[in-house]
Formats: sequence, structure tokens, C-alpha cells
Amino acid sequence: MTISTQLAKVIRAAIDAGDAIMEVYATDFQVDTKSDNSPLTQADTRANDIITNVLNTTSLPVISEEGRLIPFHIRESWTRFWLVDPLDGTKEFVNRNGEFSVNIALIDHKKPIAGVIYAPVTDTLYFSDETGAWKLPHAKGIVLSNSDLAHFKRSGMRLPLQRITRDYTIVASRSHLNPETTEFINKTKREHDSIRIVSRGSSLKMCMIAEGHADVYPRFGLTSEWDTAAGHAIVKAAGGKVVQIENQEIELLYNSHDLQNPSFVAYPAPEISLD
Repeated sequence: MTISTQLAKVIRAAIDAGDAIMEVYATDFQVDTKSDNSPLTQADTRANDIITNVLNTTSLPVISEEGRLIPFHIRESWTRFWLVDPLDGTKEFVNRNGEFSVNIALIDHKKPIAGVIYAPVTDTLYFSDETGAWKLPHAKGIVLSNSDLAHFKRSGMRLPLQRITRDYTIVASRSHLNPETTEFINKTKREHDSIRIVSRGSSLKMCMIAEGHADVYPRFGLTSEWDTAAGHAIVKAAGGKVVQIENQEIELLYNSHDLQNPSFVAYPAPEISLD
């Protein structure tokens, strides 16, 4: 099965997972707490079941935030696998601000080669493969009426998009603004005349970078690999990069022993970034 055929199936799975998430979102849902004190809802588990059931038909292994933890000695030999966050931004979901997403990435030799991000509240899809990255507004109707990836590409907008402001734009986490990020922002303010700071939840920050609507997204502290993989794939396919903050020559890699990322920074395509 080709990447294109697989990606079309995965996009449909992301839309279906988004529907399940929105069904729970409309209710007075219960919030449980996982062992790391992060929130868990029925939306996380329902979306996970929908996505993994589809991915299990591709003959590739799957790592999901809400799935069974697979020991490193089993997965260290995997060359290609799916990496999933069925509901990225559960805190945003619980706070009902709409800034959550479905994240699915295809990893090959530790690098993301395809990504799908679906924001169900706005019905906006972002996806990428080896040929580029696209944004597809009003995605649900288009995806449910046609299973052809080429049709999704024709219906969407190739990333990056046209720049919307000349202000140097920093996008930062809505839920994880720490002292290191504040210091980074203050340093950047001294380097640029006009600064705009935007807060976003979940992988929507990566989507702003891929669109070219933000100049930099810094993230200090640990994140899990499923938080970044889909966004990384889309940013990279749009001409940008996601690299370690401490050494910006080193791209983020996936399938590490603990499935954790170092601090990183994401940049858009060079021709999009305006100083």
C-alpha cells in the first residue's frame, strides 16, 4: 500500500475521530487523571480506538499516547511506524476553548515523512506527504465525499500561505508558558522592532509555523514525541524546520528510549520569515 493510499485512509480516520471528540465535547463529560497528572477524557479513548483500528489495517506498528506502552527493546528495530496523539490539547478540551486537535504521523527511520492534524472545532485539516503540505478548510464534507488524496490536495491550499503581517510573530503554548519561554520572548523583543505574541493550544502552534503565519515557536521543557511528530512533518513539508534549541543543527528525531523530546524550536520556510 502506497503512502498516498494510506494517508487518505488516515485522514478519514482523523475526521471520524474528530466527530467522536465533538460528541463528547457537547456533553457534561468526566475528567480523569492519568499517572502523570495529565487529564484524560472519554474523547481521548474513543478517538484512540477509531484511529488505531484503521492504522492496524496498514500492517505498520502504532505508538499512541493512549495505547499500550511498547518497550523500547521491541520498537527500537522499527524502521517505519505510526505515531499518534488522538486528542492533543486535552487541557484545552477540558477548558472548552476549542484549541485541540487530532495528530497522526508516519515515521520513517526516526524522521516524520507524513502528518495529519485535524482541528474538529473549526473543521480544518492540515496534512503532508513527501510532495508537500496542505491546509483544507471545511474538511469534513470534502473528505467524507471523496477518498482520493489528490482531490484533497486540489481542494486545499498548499503551504506556506501568503504572509498576513510584517510583525515578527512568536507563537507560544497557551498552557505551558514557563520562565524560559518568557526569557526567550524578552530576548526576541530586543532584536526586533515590532513583535506580536500569539498563544495557541495543541499542535495548532505548529500549524501556524507551517502556514507561515508565525516566525518562531519555542518550546522549553519536555514534550512527548506524539505531541510534535505530525506538526513536525507538516512544517518540514512546508519548507520549515523543527530543531533542538541547544543545537539548531540537529532536527528532532523519533522513537527514542523514553519517547520524550528535548527543548526545541520551530521555524517556517525561510522565504516566509520576515525580520
